[in-house]
Amino acid sequence: MDMQKELLEILACPRCRGRLETLGSPLKALCCHACAVAYPVREGIPVMLVEEAIPLNSWRPDSDPT
Repeated sequence: MDMQKELLEILACPRCRGRLETLGSPLKALCCHACAVAYPVREGIPVMLVEEAIPLNSWRPDSDPT
């Protein structure tokens, strides 16, 4: 299930309130370049918790067990 474009436009990084970009196809994570983290998407739902963020330098499309 793909996230709607409108939803992606209103979501912001919970840490810095910055813009998020998508990672992966199908969508696997939302990325904040300012904080250098990826927020995983599990079963089509973004996990927007700072403590669940994965550093971008260690993020892999298959790094989040779902």
